[in-house]
Amino acid sequence: MSVDSSTTQQSPASEHEIGLSVRGLAKAYGGVKAVNGADVDFHHGRINALIGPNGSGKTTFFNCVTGMIKADSGTVTYRGKDITGKPPHKIAHAGIGRSFQLCRIFPRMSVLDNVLAGVRPHGIGQLLGSGRRAADVKRAQELLARVGIDHLERSDARDISYGQQKLLELAGVLMTDPETIMLDEPAGGVNPSLIERISSLIVELNAEGRTFIVVEHNMDLVMRLSDHVIVFDRGAAIAAGPPSLVQSDPAVLEAYLGV
Repeated sequence: MSVDSSTTQQSPASEHEIGLSVRGLAKAYGGVKAVNGADVDFHHGRINALIGPNGSGKTTFFNCVTGMIKADSGTVTYRGKDITGKPPHKIAHAGIGRSFQLCRIFPRMSVLDNVLAGVRPHGIGQLLGSGRRAADVKRAQELLARVGIDHLERSDARDISYGQQKLLELAGVLMTDPETIMLDEPAGGVNPSLIERISSLIVELNAEGRTFIVVEHNMDLVMRLSDHVIVFDRGAAIAAGPPSLVQSDPAVLEAYLGV
């Protein structure tokens, strides 16, 4: 199912390099089509937002693209290479990092060790003793400082606030040095001051050349932050374009706002 270009004016393809391209992606659970033949292009080097009502298939779409679940059909191309059906570690090696709607952390491990886990694929035991490389520790500490929680590096992850856990998860994603970062509701359940911190980090990292694909329900944040917005409804994209055009699109207002 392709986005109808008549619903939302889209920039000519030549103006924006496509980083991640998805065609015909589908995933059903029983008789329910969570993702329904989605065709989506994400602009390389930009902040892309993926929005839509609850149950529109955004997280399932993320999970299919990043290899967390297997799609029933469709193709995923990243920077010209087919990554369809690749497992998560191969997706990460291709240059894509991601966060989750609900933070995935090791609650009984320290904040520092949580970040180090991003470069320790062969077991948690390698985080201890000789398994710690000085260069990795230094980089992890630098990333914790960058996201603003370096003062918590020795705290157990379970003892920091939910917003701080979101920042911790972002630091862990950055540990793999991804070219493209996919964030699933980074502002969800986070207090306003930390939302602003997360927003600032996204802008800073994007200015350094990283592409972002963000699922988010905070529309104020989406409209302020994004260069390109894709709207999902019933498992497929129904509109795409700059925030100023998407937010006034009749199809979007009907599907997303119910007006």
